[in-house]
Amino acid sequence: MARMELESYRRTVYEIAQAIAPGWERQRARIEETVTPVRDWMVTELAPRSGDTVLELAAGAGDTGFEAAAIVGETGRLISTDVSPAMVEVAGRRGTALGLANVDYRVMDAEHIELEDDSVDGVLCRFGYMLVADPAAALSETRRVLRPGRRLALSVWGAPEGNPWITILARMLVKRGHMPPPKPSDPDPFSMASEERTRALLEGAGFATVRTEAVSVRFAYRDVDDFMSFANDTAGPLAMVIRGLSEGERQTITRQLGEAFAGFVADGGYRFPGVSLNAVAS
Repeated sequence: MARMELESYRRTVYEIAQAIAPGWERQRARIEETVTPVRDWMVTELAPRSGDTVLELAAGAGDTGFEAAAIVGETGRLISTDVSPAMVEVAGRRGTALGLANVDYRVMDAEHIELEDDSVDGVLCRFGYMLVADPAAALSETRRVLRPGRRLALSVWGAPEGNPWITILARMLVKRGHMPPPKPSDPDPFSMASEERTRALLEGAGFATVRTEAVSVRFAYRDVDDFMSFANDTAGPLAMVIRGLSEGERQTITRQLGEAFAGFVADGGYRFPGVSLNAVAS
């Protein structure tokens, strides 16, 4: 992407995050139930210790970092960050509800981490690097602030074919002319789905040891309206498209989704598989 395109993309990401923050707060419990295997894997592989300082990038509602905060204890610290002030406020309310006193909440860009070199003992980033304009820069910044020998644990979405919960809707919106097809060079939920690309980015940033693992999740919806409501609240750029649809077009897409979802009927609703690509690096 050219420089001006990168800046435009960064502004768009910021605006979308600001717009969907209330929806993420509404759907927080449901999101966390769905991605529990991902969150558990990341915290386990990070292996935080009592007294550690842990940084979470693109924290959203903050729950992955909050699990680490409970482990590092009163003598440790979590720095919970997001580029969106609205998302940071969501995380702050969640942390307060949990009674966590060892968390600093900061607005921070993962491409420009405002911390000293070698200042944190662990970094978490769940579904963040894949969406930043320059993941190589973000990972280099992560390596810079991470103390030698300590770990980064990250998650990105795996291959599109393993994630029909989002690809069916995205392809339908493209087919119906509501959004352009993605360019191979553009950041999107699947821009780091390749193990080879993710490993190369990590090694290019200076991480000497990298291990990856696919982690399965499951998305459950009562019906198509439930799916659309969830997407409207949380699905980033797709949510912005959905919010701009006319009522007639929304009804047409809802009907077509019902037809496309026929192979995922289970337990009186719909059940979709999902797979993330997780990595731990040091």
